[in-house]
Amino acid sequence: MISDEKLTAFQLFFPYRDHEAEEPQLSDWFNPKKRPDVLTTTDWLAPVIWEETYNRQVLEKYYKSLNITIGLFVRFPENITRQYLKQFIESANKYFMIGHKVIFYILMDDFSCLPPIELGPLRTFKLLGLFRENEWEDTNAINMYNLNLYILKHIKDEVNFLFSMSINQIFKNNFGVEALGKSVAQLHSRLYFENVKNFPYERRSKSAAFIPFGQGDFYYHSAIFGGTPKDILNFIAEYRKGVIHDIKNELSSTYEHHLNKYFFINKPTKLLSPEYNWDPAFRTPPQIKHVKIACQSRGI
Repeated sequence: MISDEKLTAFQLFFPYRDHEAEEPQLSDWFNPKKRPDVLTTTDWLAPVIWEETYNRQVLEKYYKSLNITIGLFVRFPENITRQYLKQFIESANKYFMIGHKVIFYILMDDFSCLPPIELGPLRTFKLLGLFRENEWEDTNAINMYNLNLYILKHIKDEVNFLFSMSINQIFKNNFGVEALGKSVAQLHSRLYFENVKNFPYERRSKSAAFIPFGQGDFYYHSAIFGGTPKDILNFIAEYRKGVIHDIKNELSSTYEHHLNKYFFINKPTKLLSPEYNWDPAFRTPPQIKHVKIACQSRGI
């Protein structure tokens, strides 16, 4: 009998299949040598996904055999407009995980603001009412409280992978299965090209999000993160602990700072290049060959 230790992560994650396909090795679908102009592998050997580095067909065959479902949790920054939501959903319907079952989880406190939504095959959406744990919490804390609540309530039983995204973005090209992973982080489009010493990490030592000068790997964008429901729950637990710690110390660090601290300690298993979230307000360098998502010109 095969021990649990010898089972792959995916075998543990999809235990209901009697005859599942063999998980492709990284070398079967990822070729970092195709992009010598950029960093394609981290110090901890996680792939950084750039256009031309991946063979999507190999992954499509594998994931289709597993009949996976991908969730997309749509979260709102403050003062967002109905038009942003419409653009986001329409573009995601066209480009996000085409050919796979997708559930859009739309978190909102006023369902009357929902624009008409027409979805393609294999796509459904669920409206999630917004709950507040404490009136003093900011929008990101409220979003994470609700995401945690709904993952535990039903999302964990409905999807195999889950992404959380801010809606002030527009999908421009296929955002496909090459982006799936146990723990997925998005590299910040502008700061990717900066020296690590210039990263705007939390530098106050009393904050739970503190990263000392001289340390850090990358700066991750808060607009997108993903993984298995279990790994997202782990992040939310650490984030909420960090927020509580900071409040007790009369500090207030940003959600993005806490996200960066989490990935500094808990290295992501896959990184998405700036092509997956590019800000068109900046001059597009030659390294950006195929923009998957364009972020809108406002804070996230």
